[in-house]
Amino acid sequence: MRVPPTRPLLRSTGQAILDYGMIRSGDRVLIGVSGGKDSLSLFHVLRHLQAKAPVAFALGVATVDPGIEGFDPSPLIDYFAALGVPYFFERQAIAERAQAHMGNASFCSFCSRMRRGTLYRLAREQGYTVLALAHHLDDLAETFLMSAFHGGRLHTMRAHYRVDAGDLRVIRPFAYVRERALADFAQRAALPVIADNCPACFRQPTERARMKALLGAEERHHKGLFPSLLQAMRPLMGESPAAAP
Repeated sequence: MRVPPTRPLLRSTGQAILDYGMIRSGDRVLIGVSGGKDSLSLFHVLRHLQAKAPVAFALGVATVDPGIEGFDPSPLIDYFAALGVPYFFERQAIAERAQAHMGNASFCSFCSRMRRGTLYRLAREQGYTVLALAHHLDDLAETFLMSAFHGGRLHTMRAHYRVDAGDLRVIRPFAYVRERALADFAQRAALPVIADNCPACFRQPTERARMKALLGAEERHHKGLFPSLLQAMRPLMGESPAAAP
């Protein structure tokens, strides 16, 4: 029996979609699914909303296998085939290329850029107009702190924007959603999460992991931490949705 997303999860996602005008009538939305709890949850939440939304939109899914030793997202092929959703799976030798081309960038940032570029290409080739990514409020808060602490600027991931070429929009429907809500849903729904979603990122502590620990420690003393951070980040998350092109 399929477990539906909880009302709070649906409400937070729906509110972000509404606030930032993320999904419009006739949109063809491609969801980037890595196999982690967040992206698998995004697929099921958007599929649930698709059935009830007042606007009609299409959904497809794409996975980019970066060729990292110990990470095998291929079980997703059969999973999405059984669900009858358009699914695109592409292997890229990103780990191999990183050794030669990533320069001073971290492996995580290099891999992210390469996978994002592949998703853009797949969206264009398959006729999708919107790329949906599963970054959540915790991700935005960690990015905000990393940028302030180490980059000397106020910056975070945008909730909704148009790429420089102008032909694709990128959305983050989980911009208001806590990571713990996605972990809970993935467990209750028994989603086929790929263990150690990216082993290369877990072999040593990362700066993002340190920010996560810092936020966790602070939240134990200040329960309203993330609502406060969301309020602080709103001016950085994109244009007023009503003004979005």
